[in-house]
Amino acid sequence: MKTQVAIIGAGPSGLLLGQLLHKAGIDNIIIERQSPDYVLGRIRAGILEQITVDLLHEAGVGQRVASEGTVHHSIELVYKNTRHPIDVTGLTGGSVVTAYGQTEVTRDLMEARAAAGLTTIYSAANVSIHDFDGKTPTVKYEVDSQSKEISCDFIAGCDGFHGVCRASVPRDAIREYEKVYPFGWLGVLADVPPVSSHAIVYANHERGFALCSMRSLTRSRYYVQCPLDDKVEDWSDQRFWDELRLRLDPEMASRIITGPSIEKSIAPLRSFVAEPMRFGRLFLAGDAAHIVPPTGAKGLNLAASDVKYLANALTEHYIEHTDAGIDNYSQKALARVWRAERFSWWLTSLMHRFPDTEGFGQKVQEAELEYLVRSEAASRTLAENYVGLPLDFGQ
Repeated sequence: MKTQVAIIGAGPSGLLLGQLLHKAGIDNIIIERQSPDYVLGRIRAGILEQITVDLLHEAGVGQRVASEGTVHHSIELVYKNTRHPIDVTGLTGGSVVTAYGQTEVTRDLMEARAAAGLTTIYSAANVSIHDFDGKTPTVKYEVDSQSKEISCDFIAGCDGFHGVCRASVPRDAIREYEKVYPFGWLGVLADVPPVSSHAIVYANHERGFALCSMRSLTRSRYYVQCPLDDKVEDWSDQRFWDELRLRLDPEMASRIITGPSIEKSIAPLRSFVAEPMRFGRLFLAGDAAHIVPPTGAKGLNLAASDVKYLANALTEHYIEHTDAGIDNYSQKALARVWRAERFSWWLTSLMHRFPDTEGFGQKVQEAELEYLVRSEAASRTLAENYVGLPLDFGQ
């Protein structure tokens, strides 16, 4: 087979890129090592910046996020048993975020791709990429034990942190930056109404961080900070709900509606960036190039902005016959990546219990939270980063 752009990975970044390229008249094939059901079964983030929502509309898949997504105008910070709202919309001149699960984003993109008759190869084994430093890259894989090969003009590595694309880059051509945090998040998904339908709730507590989020008005996603060596089996549903209540202010804790978990998992937290994000005719996007701790809700949104930059660059190449966008892709994407990394690291550092948080560290956290909720300038800084900086910020 032959195509213009081979996209490795059928997560939201790969699917969104494929849809945007299709809209621009650029042929593409997606190769995914997992099955469609496995891809849809991944439980991930659910807070979309306006830039991401706009991209879904641009890709022609914005109908459900517009009708079923829940718009948030504020966030709430809890510390010292008191809740403090941050008016995100008022502080940013009208910007909002939208609660809409990543699973639903993936579903919308998969259905649009299938409806357009575009080629997606699922359950592809032993995927490998070749000759991306030359003019004729190829992708090799196996389906039903049969060897297959795709020749293409470009390869887009949208295959996640553990994917083959970044791993195929020569070690002396890439530099990796990483920070691993000394705790994890225990997350529970439950079909219960969210404790707050209009805001994400962040709690700083002596027992550890907690977060109250939502996927819809009937499905909630809650988290508590936990030790990295904890096991999911150690946490019954009852223990989780009891711990969550302890970390919230009393009024909100009294309003928590509990129910059986439909998914429960522990995720480690890390910050990670690989530079550059382009190697000849190979481009990295999304988790293949960077990971952020989920505290700032930036993972999916960063992947979407990567895809926007890359789709524009490839469109310029094929339609306008200029490679300026391709040549600038890595620099432009990384500038936005590092701003989101900084914000996610800062919010994580502010809200979590670290081994050295006791004493001086805790007092500094409380002083910064006090300043944050009482200073309009500090609140605006939080708000404008939370809703997402403009794509052309600083460029």
